[in-house]
Amino acid sequence: MFKKVAPYIGKYKKYTVWAAILMSLGIVANVTPYFFLYQIISPLTKREQIDLKYVMIRVAAILICEIIYSVFYVQGLEFSHISAYNTLKNLRVSLQGKMEKQPLGNIQNLGTGRIKKVFTDDIDQVELLLAHAIPEGIANIFIPLLIVIIMFVVDWRLGLLSLVPLVFGMFAMGMMMRCGFAKMNAYYESAARMNNTIIEYVNGMEVVKVFNKDGDSYKRFGEVVRNYRDFTIAWYKACWPWMAAYSSLIPCLALLMLPVGSVMVVTGAVTLDRLILVLCMSFGVGPSLLKALNFAGKIPQLNYKITELEKMMEHPPLKEGTSGFKGTGKDVVFENVRFGYEDEEVLHGVSLEMKQGTTTALVGESGSGKSTLAKLLVHYYDIDGGNIRIGGQDITDMSLKALNDLVAFVSQEQFLFNTTLYENILIGRPDATREQVLEAAHRAQCDEFLERLPNGIETLAGDGGKQLSGGERQRISLARAILKDAPIIVLDEATAFMDPENEDRLNKAIDEIIKDKTVLVIAHRLSTVKNADRICVMKAGECIAAATHDELIGSCPEYRKFWDASVSASAWKIKEA
Repeated sequence: MFKKVAPYIGKYKKYTVWAAILMSLGIVANVTPYFFLYQIISPLTKREQIDLKYVMIRVAAILICEIIYSVFYVQGLEFSHISAYNTLKNLRVSLQGKMEKQPLGNIQNLGTGRIKKVFTDDIDQVELLLAHAIPEGIANIFIPLLIVIIMFVVDWRLGLLSLVPLVFGMFAMGMMMRCGFAKMNAYYESAARMNNTIIEYVNGMEVVKVFNKDGDSYKRFGEVVRNYRDFTIAWYKACWPWMAAYSSLIPCLALLMLPVGSVMVVTGAVTLDRLILVLCMSFGVGPSLLKALNFAGKIPQLNYKITELEKMMEHPPLKEGTSGFKGTGKDVVFENVRFGYEDEEVLHGVSLEMKQGTTTALVGESGSGKSTLAKLLVHYYDIDGGNIRIGGQDITDMSLKALNDLVAFVSQEQFLFNTTLYENILIGRPDATREQVLEAAHRAQCDEFLERLPNGIETLAGDGGKQLSGGERQRISLARAILKDAPIIVLDEATAFMDPENEDRLNKAIDEIIKDKTVLVIAHRLSTVKNADRICVMKAGECIAAATHDELIGSCPEYRKFWDASVSASAWKIKEA
């Protein structure tokens, strides 16, 4: 039952064991007062004289038992939470380690909403099971069973009478669990659909408002929420009768024992004090057993939840070696590269060579495979066929760290952390001096807007860099790449946020990055890559031509079409009224 959680508990298993022991001792202390209560009541049934001291000693004992119960139970909860939260830490660290080895593209496909839910909401739900269901469940079922055994020792007939409600209660419990487990997978799938739809609804609210699609968007949102509500209510309706039955029967061990036992006392089959003793003991069985059975319904969820969490990261990890870079030079070669997303191949045997110190541009229609080819160089995914080599060494033969040291990747969507702009640039090379960071910012043409900011380079970027414009964020990311000073640069639509005011600054910043580097650049504006040493024309996942601009103008109709369209677009102007 606990095989899934065992690898994550590790050395903290002893805390769970001690928690169960202390809680068991606490429950023993909690039910012991019923025996002292019996000692007070029993003499009265026999018309025996008892003095105040006799009563006060037992009252004091009851108070001491309650104190012991509180101390032991609280200490047990402390141990169980130490074990639980360290297990959650191990679970998160394990999932994070698996996530780091996943293709970055797969992680992006999961979406931030789903990953957030896994690492916070889903794992937090496991805490209830670890900190309460396991230790409290064990303690609350062990002690009632022990009391039932003692009841049989006192009088086996009264013991049997006490079991009748338990048998019917356990049957009702089993039927409820059967109804619940049959629909558990569907319930969690329904909850996941609702969660994803809510995240999509919130993230897409701007588009919904702009295009006046409130009705359509809310309709889908409402349907998913109502479906979850209807499913959950239907599930509970199927379980409620059984839940009510076992919740009523299990705590009432005296249901048959009291009337039948009274008859047995009248007939002389059982003494009154034995009936009172067994009745007192029964008061300690029902509540604890009911609590244990409530936890029993949750414990199977533990394996289910951890299995679902592990499934999120079950994709094969990226292929990588353990060695550093051992190649000669910084030439980049794509040899018959094939790659597909799921079952659809998007690159069909692409071959391309990038000489060290040269700039190679990828051009083509959207969806032709340009960005995919660039991402494969930085190992976002494993390729399905062919090879990608740097300096003659296959990128899968070196560690990801070694590859990341060789290649700097700058895309149109650069993420900035909600920390200072200085620290955002420092990510490029954490051991850099302040002077080197400032120099990188200067070379990336950041001085103009840094001077406007209240705290300059120490200004906070805001969530996702929201304190800056798109062009300003781009220049911070370019400063980061300049500071990294990698020998190979990949620019994926790095000028996407270019506007007339910033065009010159961004071009100067890019010139600083690519100086004396091996560069792979993707751009829709052909004017920005006209002077590239080599231009590769992509079409439907294939490289149909590769040459200089002048050569392609005369030999490649596809490129000529792109160029003519680019020239025409640059001449467009908005006519003044």
